Amino acid sequence: MIESVLVANRGEIARRVIRTAKRLGIRSIAVYSEADADLPFAREADEAVLIGPANPAESYRNTEAILNAAKQTGAQAIHPGYGFLSENADFARMVTEHGLIWIGPGAEAITAMGDKINARNLMAAAGVPVAPGTQDPVASVELALQAASDIGYPIMVKAAAGGGGMGMAVATDEASLEAEYERVRGFAERMFGDGSVLLERYFPRVRHIEVQILGLADGSVVALGERECSVQRRNQKLVEESPSPALTPEQRSALLAAAVRAGEAVNYRNAGTVECLFDPTAGEFFFLEMNTRLQVEHPVTEAVFGIDLVEAQFRVASGLPADVPTVANGHAIEFRVNAEDPKRFLPGPGAITTWVEPLDLPGVRVDSGYREGNKVTPNYDSLMAKLIVFGADRAEAIERAKAAVAAFEIAGPKNNLPFFIELLSNDEFTSGDYDTALVSRMR
Repeated sequence: MIESVLVANRGEIARRVIRTAKRLGIRSIAVYSEADADLPFAREADEAVLIGPANPAESYRNTEAILNAAKQTGAQAIHPGYGFLSENADFARMVTEHGLIWIGPGAEAITAMGDKINARNLMAAAGVPVAPGTQDPVASVELALQAASDIGYPIMVKAAAGGGGMGMAVATDEASLEAEYERVRGFAERMFGDGSVLLERYFPRVRHIEVQILGLADGSVVALGERECSVQRRNQKLVEESPSPALTPEQRSALLAAAVRAGEAVNYRNAGTVECLFDPTAGEFFFLEMNTRLQVEHPVTEAVFGIDLVEAQFRVASGLPADVPTVANGHAIEFRVNAEDPKRFLPGPGAITTWVEPLDLPGVRVDSGYREGNKVTPNYDSLMAKLIVFGADRAEAIERAKAAVAAFEIAGPKNNLPFFIELLSNDEFTSGDYDTALVSRMR
């Protein structure tokens, strides 16, 4: 087993990785920015190194500072968490070139899945269903209009190098396609340094369902169930649950098998997620993208499978077998508690004057990055904590969630707990028959 790990991240995910490292007797090293000096993850690690100012480019995305911290502290491995450098193939390669263990898939798999066009074509070749769309970057508006006439409107315009719901727009006719094509291309050039654009059929009523995969040290790939991620704002997830209430056993079996094929196609190792769109009307699913890292919502899989996915990551990276359960039990729901207003979902950072987690309630887990007295700054993502609730079935999980959300007390920064109270009383959500437009219908 790895003996020491530097966690190249911050907040709740850094704290969560450190927790498992401590349980396994692995020495944990945190890196932190000046803005994060007082956060729990920096205090709870066995060692912590200041790597720069608040600006992520000068701290959490600063590869030189992170590698220097690893050398300074004698770290044996680096865990990237999610976001920042977690899907940066160049950084993964640099880590291994410096003689360190990268806790994640190889740089080749990250590269293969990082370009949506290449990923789409690889998946199609592996027999994974893909939505009708372009196989190559669309180089001009004229070519986009021509391709759209073959695919059919509405059209999803996507940045090939995008991720996390960024760089996506819907066009319903030629005029809107011309406008959205230029807008997405410009955004992609600014954000990702790559203006490549692809087109795919847009499904007006669709669900977002993903599969947790784990590439084991022996070369095999296994699937640990699916997660329903259709409660979204601005194409970004707010609530996830497992199992999905949308799938029949036959659909679930086909989806999991396709996800395993996707992992095998790129010789995947460690934890990853195969994201798909599911058309509930036709009962069909299509490959969306593969996230080559641990997901924010991994705790719902942990709850229903009884597994510690971070421990599995450590074991795979160490070349050790991982004990992977094959049967899921019960139902889990995760709520992303963000520092944002519950109506328009705009960021609302500030100093935390009250922070009371509902840990005394049954079936409740909280993965938090903050505590009372900390300050949520505008420098980073607005996620403050994840509230995970488990029940014997979906009905019990929802009832426990109502109690847990109501008992979670936060004052200071704005927060979206009131939205979750509203969601848990929404007939569409509680019925399980909802889609990715649910939040927009509520607003």
